[in-house]
Amino acid sequence: MHFDLTDLRLFLNTTESGSITAGAARSHLALASASARMRGLEASLGTALLTRGRRGVQPTAAGQALAYHARSLLQHVDRMQEDLGDYASGFKGRVRLLCNTAAVTEHLPEPLGAFLRAHPNIDVDLQEQPSHRILPELREGTADVGIVSDAVDLSGLYATPFRRDRLVLLASRGHTLARRTRVRYSETLDHDHVGLPASTALGAYLDDQAARIGRSLRARVRVQGFDAVARLVLQGAGLGIMPESAARRWSGRGGTRLLILDERWADRQLMLCARTLEALPNYTRALIQALQPQAGDST
Repeated sequence: MHFDLTDLRLFLNTTESGSITAGAARSHLALASASARMRGLEASLGTALLTRGRRGVQPTAAGQALAYHARSLLQHVDRMQEDLGDYASGFKGRVRLLCNTAAVTEHLPEPLGAFLRAHPNIDVDLQEQPSHRILPELREGTADVGIVSDAVDLSGLYATPFRRDRLVLLASRGHTLARRTRVRYSETLDHDHVGLPASTALGAYLDDQAARIGRSLRARVRVQGFDAVARLVLQGAGLGIMPESAARRWSGRGGTRLLILDERWADRQLMLCARTLEALPNYTRALIQALQPQAGDST
């Protein structure tokens, strides 16, 4: 079959108007050119598409089938042209991005903010979830991009490093553990904690790690945000576990000590993931590119 979009538009204009002359005029073609195209279309398909009479033309059964498919195809072409028109003035779209707690609060705001500022027509639906809950959504296609810990199974996904995320312990200077430089997680469970809500990714992660060794985290209070945790730690309410970047903001002010959490699972690499890179729209690939570490970033 050899025909082009002009042929299809001409055919639709002809069947809708009931006349090759009118169809040619709607398609901005000379009548001779339109007639030649119609004959070429029928020859290419090997069947008559129109019945010609004194009162004009009517589509045959084959012509009706062609009109149906041509209309659908041309609608898709029109949508494509609209989408490409958006690209001419900048990307336009919406990305569903799922991240764990550390990514949302510590590492994501600056690069995401810069991306949103540079692309005002792109919206991001950002949600916080534990890493193990993000992966099924990526694999099922209900999320576009995820940021997860490398402790989970990333097989079958596109994955590239995002940021290093080491968890540490923050203690008040008067706490019995404050004389130490490093501590095992199990040792901290003998003491009160200031924790994040169990509904947050990191809160759930720490509860799960305690359960793995047959213990539970004794949270005197659970609060939203690492700064709130650190302020309560400073007041002696308990120990706090958080990303090193957050802890250092407070350990440098005096009144608190930062301890290395001596666990393999505490030294994490956050990964930027997607189901497959090739199938993503250009604006989603642009977001992934913008979030990847730049020179000077800690990975």
